[in-house]
Amino acid sequence: MKQAAHPSHAPTAGGPSLRDRVQRVIDAIRPAVQNDGGDLELVEVTDAGLVRVRFHGACVGCPSSAMTLKIGIERNLKQHVPEVTEVQAAN
Repeated sequence: MKQAAHPSHAPTAGGPSLRDRVQRVIDAIRPAVQNDGGDLELVEVTDAGLVRVRFHGACVGCPSSAMTLKIGIERNLKQHVPEVTEVQAAN
C-alpha cells in the first residue's frame, strides 16, 4: 500500500513542497557557510514550520554558529518561506 505524503512534504497547489522550498534557501545559504569552512544540512521540516538543521565542519563548536543560525539562516528562511516559524540546530 502506498503511503500518503507527509503534509509538509506535499506540493502546494501546483508548487514545490514546504521542504523543497526550505531546501532551496538552505542551498543558497550553503556557499557562504562553506566559505568559512563549515557546511549545513537540512534535517527536518515539521508541519508547524519548525526547521532543524545540522552544522558540519568548522561550524561544529564555533561560538558564532548560534548567531549564524538565528540571524543568517532563520531570518533568510522566514523571509523566503513564510511558513517557517523557527530554526533549531539538530544534534
